[in-house]
Amino acid sequence: MRMSFLMAMFFGSTAIGFCQTKPRTVSAQKMQEVYKTIQTPYKYGLVLVPSDNSKKIDCPSVFRAHGKWFMTYIEFTGRGYQTWLAESPDLLHWVTKGKLMSFSDTTDWDNNQKAGYVALETFDWGGEYQWQKYNGRYWMSYFGGNKRGYEAGILSLGMAYNLNDPSKVAEWKRLAHPILTPKDADVSWWDNHTQYKSTVIWDKNKLTGHPFVMYYNANGDSLDKKRGAERIGMAVSDDMIHWQRFGKDPVLDHHSGITGDPMIQKIGNLYVMFYFGAFWNHSGQVFNKFACSYDLVHWTDWTGKPLIEASEPFDNAFAHKSFVVKYKGIVYHFYCAVDKAWQRGIAVATSKDMGKSALHFVAPPVKKKK
Repeated sequence: MRMSFLMAMFFGSTAIGFCQTKPRTVSAQKMQEVYKTIQTPYKYGLVLVPSDNSKKIDCPSVFRAHGKWFMTYIEFTGRGYQTWLAESPDLLHWVTKGKLMSFSDTTDWDNNQKAGYVALETFDWGGEYQWQKYNGRYWMSYFGGNKRGYEAGILSLGMAYNLNDPSKVAEWKRLAHPILTPKDADVSWWDNHTQYKSTVIWDKNKLTGHPFVMYYNANGDSLDKKRGAERIGMAVSDDMIHWQRFGKDPVLDHHSGITGDPMIQKIGNLYVMFYFGAFWNHSGQVFNKFACSYDLVHWTDWTGKPLIEASEPFDNAFAHKSFVVKYKGIVYHFYCAVDKAWQRGIAVATSKDMGKSALHFVAPPVKKKK
């Protein structure tokens, strides 16, 4: 909405194990195979839209429970972000159920911004997409802040948790302090200004030496002291509460514009990171792409055609921010769709022609002539 492939020898102490072996690049042939597996050429259309033009909804996270599908998403109202829950019987028709994280009328560090994302979901391609419990809790990472407005002030990463069923509407509890901030002792050149969306996976093989791995996008004072570009980097944890950055450099960096909103799936022995790109090389293009890795650290970027890009009236400004699942042989690619009236909602594209959605944005108000 705002709008390197690097050798492990340059990483910090948490990546020492990777210095012993040469990073494995994903072949061009394998990347092409992945593209064919995950592409979704049929845009079904909008599945969630805001109730009026003053609101914007964004950043879907989809999971399955009790034989149904659920989606967390965030909504901007002018004051800031809140996190909501929707439900679907079939991945195409969605109904909003209620809020999971609301504004706080307090002096908390996150009282005006709570943009949440499912953490520790099973991520096998075509699998169960279950929200897993760790230490008796369900977890949700989020970015938060205390300034009113559109992504205003200093944004940091926080962690929320729930002891009960995450498919039920209830206010989630939050750790008292952020888990990563732009002012941490181990902050780096690329994330020392603002931190945005995160995704957390449970890597039970501990490829990084840690079970919990977070990918997040941020911006900072780059090496040439010019701020602006957003990049994707890593952090790791052993308990979901205490986090440390994994190295000093991002793992995906296009040096301009935005590289953001990572989301992970595992296809065979290959990890696939869905992400979006925006305004690279000063272009106005915004699109969804992917990268692949064998070890969760070294990523090969797809350089071919985007998975999703602007093409329809409902996404003719931006088509970006992925959440992708495969169910009963069909791939569903959920994304944020923005039209030229700057209305923002959730759309889905599929690998099979499912027809067309009848849902539309609310018509912009007609300006009265003076």
